[in-house]
Amino acid sequence: MKKRSMDDLGRISVEQFKAADKLPLVVVLDNVRSLNNIGSVFRTSDAFRIDRICLCGITATPPHRDIHKTALGAEDSVTWQYYEHTADCLAQLKAEGYQIYAVEQVDESLSLEQFSTQRPTAVIFGNEVDGVDETLLPLCDGCLEIPQYGTKHSLNISIAAGIVIWELWRQLSPTHPLQ
Repeated sequence: MKKRSMDDLGRISVEQFKAADKLPLVVVLDNVRSLNNIGSVFRTSDAFRIDRICLCGITATPPHRDIHKTALGAEDSVTWQYYEHTADCLAQLKAEGYQIYAVEQVDESLSLEQFSTQRPTAVIFGNEVDGVDETLLPLCDGCLEIPQYGTKHSLNISIAAGIVIWELWRQLSPTHPLQ
């Protein structure tokens, strides 16, 4: 067994990334405080070639050295937009035809493994302490919850984003092949 080099991995350039087909998935960060979490979401979003990230409210925007520390340049490849109000972002996504799901534990949330889609989808991840703003939930088509079986019933936002993005990539990529 031999580790693969960067040349072996066939990485594309930022320019090639920007021109490439994207997964019809948008990640919305609602008032995320941690710059490291923001950077990590950029890096995961680059890995799965999502359409874009929407940074809302107090969520910091690039360029910022602490975002770059975990994004490692993905903040340059992944398209992002800033919205002062998350509700405005959701209205825009609805107008573009996206179905919108908050990743949140609510009484009617759908367990991630039960969720299925082939449609353009947006997922909202909320503040590290308070989660997705409760006033946004009525603007969503539903809520997704990652099943958890330990003593803690929350995950770091960057971990949750990785799990959800992977699952949605798995569902959406067969009908939207990445080239």
